[in-house]
Amino acid sequence: MKNLKLITAVFLTALLSFTSCQDEIDNETGENPNTNTNSADSQTTSNLKRSSMYDGSFDDFLDGTSCSSLLLPLTATINNTQVTIVSETDYQQVINILGQFNTDDDTIVFQFPVSVALSNYTQVVVTNQAEFDAIVEACEAAEATAQDAISCIEIDFPITILTYNLSVEQTGSVVIESEEQLFNYTNNLSEDELFSVDYPITITGASDATAVISSDIELQTSVQDCIDEEDIIEDAEADVDTLEEILVDGLFQVDSFVDSGLDTANQYAEFTIDFANDLSIVAENTVNTTIQDVQGTYEVTSETEVFLSLSFTNNASFTLLNQNWEVTSFSNTTISLQSTTNAAVTLVLTQI
Repeated sequence: MKNLKLITAVFLTALLSFTSCQDEIDNETGENPNTNTNSADSQTTSNLKRSSMYDGSFDDFLDGTSCSSLLLPLTATINNTQVTIVSETDYQQVINILGQFNTDDDTIVFQFPVSVALSNYTQVVVTNQAEFDAIVEACEAAEATAQDAISCIEIDFPITILTYNLSVEQTGSVVIESEEQLFNYTNNLSEDELFSVDYPITITGASDATAVISSDIELQTSVQDCIDEEDIIEDAEADVDTLEEILVDGLFQVDSFVDSGLDTANQYAEFTIDFANDLSIVAENTVNTTIQDVQGTYEVTSETEVFLSLSFTNNASFTLLNQNWEVTSFSNTTISLQSTTNAAVTLVLTQI
Protein backbone atom coordinates (compact mmCIF):
# COMPACT_ATOMS: atom_id res chain seq x y z
CA MET A 1 0.00 0.00 0.00
CA LYS A 2 2.86 2.39 0.87
CA ASN A 3 4.52 1.71 -2.48
CA LEU A 4 1.24 2.30 -4.36
CA LYS A 5 0.74 5.68 -2.69
CA LEU A 6 4.30 6.64 -3.54
CA ILE A 7 3.86 5.72 -7.23
CA THR A 8 0.57 7.60 -7.47
CA ALA A 9 2.05 10.69 -5.87
CA VAL A 10 4.95 10.63 -8.31
CA PHE A 11 2.64 10.68 -11.28
CA LEU A 12 0.23 13.28 -10.02
CA THR A 13 2.91 15.75 -9.06
CA ALA A 14 4.62 15.20 -12.42
CA LEU A 15 1.42 16.10 -14.22
CA LEU A 16 0.96 19.24 -12.14
CA SER A 17 4.50 20.53 -12.54
CA PHE A 18 5.12 19.15 -16.08
CA THR A 19 8.36 17.49 -14.88
CA SER A 20 9.56 13.95 -14.34
CA CYS A 21 11.68 14.72 -11.29
CA GLN A 22 10.57 12.41 -8.52
CA ASP A 23 12.55 14.41 -5.91
CA GLU A 24 9.89 17.15 -6.06
CA ILE A 25 6.99 14.88 -5.09
CA ASP A 26 5.17 15.34 -1.83
CA ASN A 27 5.04 11.81 -0.53
CA GLU A 28 3.09 12.79 2.55
CA THR A 29 -0.27 13.60 0.96
CA GLY A 30 -0.71 10.83 -1.59
CA GLU A 31 -3.81 12.76 -2.77
CA ASN A 32 -4.93 13.71 -6.26
CA PRO A 33 -4.96 17.49 -6.64
CA ASN A 34 -5.15 17.23 -10.44
CA THR A 35 -8.77 16.67 -11.45
CA ASN A 36 -7.63 16.17 -15.07
CA THR A 37 -5.81 12.88 -14.36
CA ASN A 38 -7.41 9.96 -16.16
CA SER A 39 -7.27 6.18 -16.37
CA ALA A 40 -8.51 3.82 -19.07
CA ASP A 41 -12.05 3.79 -17.65
CA SER A 42 -12.46 7.49 -16.81
CA GLN A 43 -15.20 9.68 -18.25
CA THR A 44 -12.68 11.83 -20.12
CA THR A 45 -11.18 8.75 -21.75
CA SER A 46 -14.66 7.78 -22.93
CA ASN A 47 -15.33 11.31 -24.22
CA LEU A 48 -12.07 11.43 -26.16
CA LYS A 49 -12.48 7.90 -27.50
CA ARG A 50 -16.07 8.42 -28.69
CA SER A 51 -15.26 11.83 -30.18
CA SER A 52 -12.37 10.36 -32.17
CA MET A 53 -14.08 7.21 -33.51
CA TYR A 54 -14.42 6.84 -37.24
CA ASP A 55 -17.58 8.69 -38.25
CA GLY A 56 -19.66 6.61 -40.65
CA SER A 57 -22.77 8.78 -40.50
CA PHE A 58 -22.28 10.36 -43.94
CA ASP A 59 -23.85 7.36 -45.72
CA ASP A 60 -26.57 6.50 -43.20
CA PHE A 61 -29.19 6.83 -45.97
CA LEU A 62 -27.51 3.82 -47.56
CA ASP A 63 -26.40 1.51 -44.74
CA GLY A 64 -28.64 2.75 -41.90
CA THR A 65 -25.87 2.90 -39.29
CA SER A 66 -23.47 5.63 -38.20
CA CYS A 67 -20.96 3.19 -36.70
CA SER A 68 -19.65 2.18 -40.10
CA SER A 69 -19.62 3.17 -43.74
CA LEU A 70 -19.61 1.26 -47.00
CA LEU A 71 -16.47 1.40 -49.11
CA LEU A 72 -16.90 2.12 -52.80
CA PRO A 73 -17.45 0.90 -55.41
CA LEU A 74 -20.50 -1.24 -54.71
CA THR A 75 -23.73 -2.27 -56.38
CA ALA A 76 -27.14 -2.21 -54.71
CA THR A 77 -30.78 -2.53 -55.71
CA ILE A 78 -32.63 0.55 -54.42
CA ASN A 79 -36.42 0.18 -54.51
CA ASN A 80 -36.09 -2.31 -57.40
CA THR A 81 -33.62 -0.10 -59.28
CA GLN A 82 -30.06 -1.41 -59.57
CA VAL A 83 -27.44 1.26 -58.94
CA THR A 84 -23.65 1.04 -59.12
CA ILE A 85 -22.04 3.54 -56.77
CA VAL A 86 -18.50 4.33 -57.87
CA SER A 87 -17.91 7.58 -55.96
CA GLU A 88 -19.68 9.83 -53.49
CA THR A 89 -21.12 11.84 -56.36
CA ASP A 90 -23.32 8.80 -57.09
CA TYR A 91 -24.95 9.14 -53.66
CA GLN A 92 -27.36 11.70 -55.10
CA GLN A 93 -28.80 9.07 -57.43
CA VAL A 94 -29.58 6.90 -54.42
CA ILE A 95 -31.06 9.84 -52.50
CA ASN A 96 -33.26 10.73 -55.47
CA ILE A 97 -34.64 7.20 -55.67
CA LEU A 98 -35.29 7.05 -51.92
CA GLY A 99 -36.92 10.48 -52.02
CA GLN A 100 -39.42 9.78 -54.80
CA PHE A 101 -42.05 8.85 -52.22
CA ASN A 102 -41.99 9.94 -48.59
CA THR A 103 -44.23 7.37 -46.92
CA ASP A 104 -43.23 4.20 -48.75
CA ASP A 105 -41.07 1.40 -47.33
CA ASP A 106 -37.68 1.80 -48.97
CA THR A 107 -35.69 -1.35 -49.71
CA ILE A 108 -31.93 -1.58 -50.22
CA VAL A 109 -30.36 -4.89 -51.23
CA PHE A 110 -26.57 -4.99 -51.51
CA GLN A 111 -24.68 -7.11 -53.99
CA PHE A 112 -22.23 -8.94 -51.73
CA PRO A 113 -19.39 -8.98 -50.96
CA VAL A 114 -19.05 -5.38 -49.77
CA SER A 115 -16.25 -3.75 -47.79
CA VAL A 116 -17.11 -1.87 -44.61
CA ALA A 117 -15.10 0.65 -42.59
CA LEU A 118 -15.77 0.24 -38.86
CA SER A 119 -15.71 2.74 -36.02
CA ASN A 120 -12.27 1.50 -34.88
CA TYR A 121 -10.75 2.40 -38.28
CA THR A 122 -10.48 -1.22 -39.40
CA GLN A 123 -12.00 -2.54 -42.62
CA VAL A 124 -13.79 -5.85 -43.13
CA VAL A 125 -15.24 -7.69 -46.09
CA VAL A 126 -18.89 -8.62 -45.57
CA THR A 127 -19.99 -11.60 -47.64
CA ASN A 128 -23.71 -11.82 -46.86
CA GLN A 129 -26.70 -10.07 -45.34
CA ALA A 130 -26.39 -11.89 -42.01
CA GLU A 131 -22.87 -10.54 -41.51
CA PHE A 132 -24.04 -7.05 -42.44
CA ASP A 133 -26.98 -7.28 -40.02
CA ALA A 134 -24.54 -8.26 -37.26
CA ILE A 135 -22.62 -5.00 -37.81
CA VAL A 136 -25.85 -2.99 -37.56
CA GLU A 137 -26.87 -4.83 -34.39
CA ALA A 138 -23.45 -4.17 -32.83
CA CYS A 139 -23.89 -0.49 -33.60
CA GLU A 140 -27.33 -0.44 -31.99
CA ALA A 141 -25.86 -2.10 -28.89
CA ALA A 142 -23.11 0.52 -28.75
CA GLU A 143 -25.68 3.30 -29.00
CA ALA A 144 -27.76 1.75 -26.22
CA THR A 145 -24.74 1.71 -23.87
CA ALA A 146 -23.33 5.13 -24.88
CA GLN A 147 -20.28 3.62 -26.53
CA ASP A 148 -20.94 4.85 -30.06
CA ALA A 149 -19.24 7.74 -31.84
CA ILE A 150 -19.98 11.34 -30.89
CA SER A 151 -19.87 12.95 -34.31
CA CYS A 152 -20.67 16.55 -33.36
CA ILE A 153 -17.43 17.18 -31.44
CA GLU A 154 -14.37 18.01 -33.53
CA ILE A 155 -11.02 18.55 -31.83
CA ASP A 156 -8.54 20.99 -33.31
CA PHE A 157 -5.33 18.95 -33.64
CA PRO A 158 -2.56 18.65 -32.66
CA ILE A 159 -3.04 18.18 -28.93
CA THR A 160 -0.57 16.97 -26.33
CA ILE A 161 -1.22 14.16 -23.86
CA LEU A 162 0.89 14.00 -20.67
CA THR A 163 1.49 10.38 -19.70
CA TYR A 164 2.56 8.30 -16.73
CA ASN A 165 3.20 4.57 -16.54
CA LEU A 166 2.59 3.15 -13.06
CA SER A 167 4.53 -0.05 -13.63
CA VAL A 168 7.81 1.65 -14.57
CA GLU A 169 7.24 4.98 -12.77
CA GLN A 170 7.89 6.95 -15.96
CA THR A 171 6.38 10.21 -17.16
CA GLY A 172 6.25 11.39 -20.74
CA SER A 173 4.11 13.05 -23.39
CA VAL A 174 2.68 12.24 -26.78
CA VAL A 175 1.52 14.59 -29.51
CA ILE A 176 -1.76 13.53 -31.13
CA GLU A 177 -2.14 14.68 -34.73
CA SER A 178 -5.48 13.16 -35.77
CA GLU A 179 -8.73 11.53 -34.65
CA GLU A 180 -7.42 8.11 -35.58
CA GLN A 181 -4.30 8.60 -33.43
CA LEU A 182 -6.43 9.79 -30.51
CA PHE A 183 -8.77 6.82 -30.84
CA ASN A 184 -5.87 4.35 -30.94
CA TYR A 185 -4.29 5.96 -27.89
CA THR A 186 -7.44 5.93 -25.75
CA ASN A 187 -8.57 2.53 -27.03
CA ASN A 188 -5.26 0.88 -26.14
CA LEU A 189 -4.74 2.33 -22.66
CA SER A 190 -3.74 -0.30 -20.11
CA GLU A 191 -4.53 -0.36 -16.39
CA ASP A 192 -0.95 0.78 -15.68
CA GLU A 193 -1.27 3.94 -17.76
CA LEU A 194 -2.58 7.32 -16.65
CA PHE A 195 -2.76 10.52 -18.67
CA SER A 196 -3.74 14.16 -18.61
CA VAL A 197 -4.71 16.40 -21.52
CA ASP A 198 -2.42 19.40 -21.87
CA TYR A 199 -5.10 22.09 -21.87
CA PRO A 200 -6.24 24.40 -23.35
CA ILE A 201 -7.51 22.72 -26.51
CA THR A 202 -9.95 24.02 -29.12
CA ILE A 203 -13.05 22.14 -30.23
CA THR A 204 -16.04 22.64 -32.48
CA GLY A 205 -19.13 21.44 -30.66
CA ALA A 206 -22.89 21.91 -30.53
CA SER A 207 -24.34 24.20 -33.20
CA ASP A 208 -20.87 24.26 -34.84
CA ALA A 209 -19.67 26.66 -32.14
CA THR A 210 -15.92 26.89 -31.52
CA ALA A 211 -14.83 26.73 -27.88
CA VAL A 212 -11.57 26.78 -25.96
CA ILE A 213 -11.57 23.96 -23.40
CA SER A 214 -9.42 24.31 -20.27
CA SER A 215 -10.34 21.24 -18.21
CA ASP A 216 -11.92 17.80 -18.26
CA ILE A 217 -15.03 19.30 -16.68
CA GLU A 218 -15.40 21.80 -19.52
CA LEU A 219 -14.88 18.99 -22.04
CA GLN A 220 -17.62 16.94 -20.37
CA THR A 221 -19.99 19.92 -20.50
CA SER A 222 -19.31 20.41 -24.21
CA VAL A 223 -19.80 16.71 -24.91
CA GLN A 224 -23.10 16.68 -23.03
CA ASP A 225 -24.29 19.78 -24.90
CA CYS A 226 -23.38 18.02 -28.13
CA ILE A 227 -25.24 14.83 -27.17
CA ASP A 228 -28.31 16.83 -26.11
CA GLU A 229 -28.35 18.60 -29.47
CA GLU A 230 -27.99 15.30 -31.32
CA ASP A 231 -30.99 13.98 -29.39
CA ILE A 232 -33.02 17.02 -30.42
CA ILE A 233 -31.99 16.53 -34.05
CA GLU A 234 -32.99 12.85 -33.93
CA ASP A 235 -36.35 13.75 -32.38
CA ALA A 236 -36.93 16.29 -35.16
CA GLU A 237 -36.10 13.66 -37.80
CA ALA A 238 -38.65 11.33 -36.23
CA ASP A 239 -41.22 14.16 -36.25
CA VAL A 240 -40.61 14.59 -39.99
CA ASP A 241 -41.66 10.99 -40.62
CA THR A 242 -44.75 11.38 -38.44
CA LEU A 243 -45.79 14.67 -40.05
CA GLU A 244 -45.35 13.27 -43.56
CA GLU A 245 -47.69 10.41 -42.73
CA ILE A 246 -50.30 12.82 -41.32
CA LEU A 247 -50.09 15.02 -44.44
CA VAL A 248 -50.37 12.14 -46.91
CA ASP A 249 -53.15 10.36 -45.04
CA GLY A 250 -55.32 13.45 -44.62
CA LEU A 251 -57.19 16.12 -46.56
CA PHE A 252 -56.69 19.68 -45.28
CA GLN A 253 -58.08 23.17 -45.44
CA VAL A 254 -56.68 26.57 -44.45
CA ASP A 255 -58.12 27.34 -41.03
CA SER A 256 -56.06 30.49 -40.48
CA PHE A 257 -53.64 32.62 -42.49
CA VAL A 258 -52.50 35.65 -40.53
CA ASP A 259 -50.18 38.34 -41.88
CA SER A 260 -49.49 41.34 -39.64
CA GLY A 261 -52.64 40.69 -37.62
CA LEU A 262 -54.98 40.22 -40.58
CA ASP A 263 -56.54 36.77 -41.08
CA THR A 264 -57.36 36.10 -44.73
CA ALA A 265 -58.30 32.42 -44.45
CA ASN A 266 -61.67 33.16 -46.05
CA GLN A 267 -60.07 33.35 -49.52
CA TYR A 268 -59.21 29.64 -49.17
CA ALA A 269 -62.55 28.54 -47.68
CA GLU A 270 -63.71 26.74 -50.83
CA PHE A 271 -60.49 24.76 -51.27
CA THR A 272 -59.26 21.45 -49.97
CA ILE A 273 -55.53 20.70 -49.95
CA ASP A 274 -54.29 17.21 -50.73
CA PHE A 275 -50.69 16.16 -50.04
CA ALA A 276 -49.44 13.16 -52.06
CA ASN A 277 -46.57 10.88 -51.11
CA ASP A 278 -44.65 11.87 -54.26
CA LEU A 279 -44.23 15.35 -52.70
CA SER A 280 -46.86 16.93 -54.99
CA ILE A 281 -49.73 18.98 -53.62
CA VAL A 282 -53.13 19.90 -55.11
CA ALA A 283 -55.62 22.52 -53.93
CA GLU A 284 -59.11 21.82 -55.30
CA ASN A 285 -62.10 24.15 -55.25
CA THR A 286 -64.94 21.92 -54.03
CA VAL A 287 -67.64 24.62 -54.45
CA ASN A 288 -66.91 25.93 -57.95
CA THR A 289 -65.59 23.00 -59.98
CA THR A 290 -64.91 25.27 -62.98
CA ILE A 291 -61.97 26.80 -61.14
CA GLN A 292 -58.74 25.11 -62.11
CA ASP A 293 -56.94 23.04 -59.49
CA VAL A 294 -53.85 24.67 -57.98
CA GLN A 295 -50.78 22.49 -58.37
CA GLY A 296 -47.66 22.61 -56.24
CA THR A 297 -44.98 20.74 -54.35
CA TYR A 298 -44.01 20.43 -50.72
CA GLU A 299 -41.14 19.16 -48.61
CA VAL A 300 -40.77 18.34 -44.91
CA THR A 301 -37.27 18.82 -43.50
CA SER A 302 -35.64 19.24 -40.12
CA GLU A 303 -32.67 20.62 -38.25
CA THR A 304 -33.41 21.03 -34.58
CA GLU A 305 -36.92 22.10 -35.64
CA VAL A 306 -39.28 20.73 -38.31
CA PHE A 307 -40.01 22.74 -41.46
CA LEU A 308 -42.72 22.50 -44.13
CA SER A 309 -41.92 24.13 -47.47
CA LEU A 310 -44.85 24.95 -49.79
CA SER A 311 -44.58 25.93 -53.46
CA PHE A 312 -47.83 26.60 -55.38
CA THR A 313 -48.08 27.87 -58.97
CA ASN A 314 -50.57 29.80 -61.13
CA ASN A 315 -52.76 31.12 -58.32
CA ALA A 316 -52.10 34.46 -56.64
CA SER A 317 -53.80 33.54 -53.36
CA PHE A 318 -51.94 30.26 -52.95
CA THR A 319 -48.57 31.66 -53.96
CA LEU A 320 -48.85 33.78 -50.81
CA LEU A 321 -48.38 30.51 -48.94
CA ASN A 322 -45.10 29.81 -50.73
CA GLN A 323 -42.69 29.89 -47.83
CA ASN A 324 -40.49 27.69 -45.73
CA TRP A 325 -42.63 27.34 -42.61
CA GLU A 326 -41.48 26.28 -39.18
CA VAL A 327 -43.83 23.70 -37.73
CA THR A 328 -44.61 25.13 -34.29
CA SER A 329 -46.98 22.29 -33.38
CA PHE A 330 -48.86 19.47 -35.03
CA SER A 331 -51.35 16.70 -34.33
CA ASN A 332 -53.45 14.33 -36.39
CA THR A 333 -55.96 17.13 -36.95
CA THR A 334 -54.08 20.46 -36.81
CA ILE A 335 -50.76 21.75 -38.14
CA SER A 336 -49.60 25.18 -36.94
CA LEU A 337 -46.91 26.98 -38.94
CA GLN A 338 -44.87 30.17 -38.64
CA SER A 339 -42.91 31.89 -41.38
CA THR A 340 -39.15 31.47 -41.01
CA THR A 341 -38.62 34.97 -42.41
CA ASN A 342 -41.44 36.88 -40.67
CA ALA A 343 -42.74 35.72 -37.29
CA ALA A 344 -45.91 37.80 -37.80
CA VAL A 345 -47.02 35.48 -40.61
CA THR A 346 -48.70 32.27 -39.44
CA LEU A 347 -50.67 29.49 -41.09
CA VAL A 348 -52.91 26.80 -39.59
CA LEU A 349 -54.02 23.76 -41.56
CA THR A 350 -56.81 21.56 -40.22
CA GLN A 351 -57.77 18.10 -41.41
CA ILE A 352 -61.26 17.74 -42.83
